[in-house]
Amino acid sequence: MKEGYSLKKAMILLCSLILLAGCSSVKHNKKAESSIAQVIKKGKSHEIDLNSLTDFTWDKAFIFPPYTVQESINKQLGTKFKDPSNIDKRDDIYLLVFLQKGKVVQYAEINRQHVDFSLNNEYLTPEDAIVKILRR
Repeated sequence: MKEGYSLKKAMILLCSLILLAGCSSVKHNKKAESSIAQVIKKGKSHEIDLNSLTDFTWDKAFIFPPYTVQESINKQLGTKFKDPSNIDKRDDIYLLVFLQKGKVVQYAEINRQHVDFSLNNEYLTPEDAIVKILRR
């Protein structure tokens, strides 16, 4: 009986570890989505400072336009990230992805709302976190 009990405990522990390993620690940042939507809706600003929308540590941020394929996202990020938005099949959002030390930590799906976004560089940093809003 004791041997069966130990085996059962070991199996429960193993299953728990597998589940934890499979869980993503990447947070869907709905607060940033809402904040950006409000800036766009108000129509007065022509830029967004991501520092004003983030309360977490990040060192790079990328904005992917509609129809960006998974391979291109991973190549630009320099890491594997399973895009939960399916942006490769969508034209209604931009995908904003934040990294810290080469790992994706948060992402946001930004509703286009008849605007496009422009960056000064390939990616943003906390020192250069301005996203330009191009109204159509």
